[in-house]
Amino acid sequence: MENPSLKGRILLEIESLIARSCPNRKLSQKFKNLHIALLKKHYNAADVSIDYHRKRVALDIVMDDKDYDPKKVNLHVPTLHANLLFKNLSEFLKSCIDRDNGSLAFYASLLRSYDNKDVKLHIA
Repeated sequence: MENPSLKGRILLEIESLIARSCPNRKLSQKFKNLHIALLKKHYNAADVSIDYHRKRVALDIVMDDKDYDPKKVNLHVPTLHANLLFKNLSEFLKSCIDRDNGSLAFYASLLRSYDNKDVKLHIA
């Protein structure tokens, strides 16, 4: 059973997080990682590089997932290199938001990790 209010709240919160992560000043590494995670999810990319100054995104998009095996080293996964331009990073990232249930679960986990500012990583 689907909860439309929860779905809408997740989408609003992820858009708000994107807006907060795109100021005109220097970005923290945490927000850069958020941008890369969103682009990897949307484009099914193996590698993402963002040039914030030149407003470019370089992606290695996985063309066919059937050759991927998580149990072994993947040396021959077919990829397509793409170089995308954007005018407004916030709008570009918001256009990459998918609304399917799998993506919503991914966004909910991102929101949990970015909203818990008091959570510290402890190494045993």
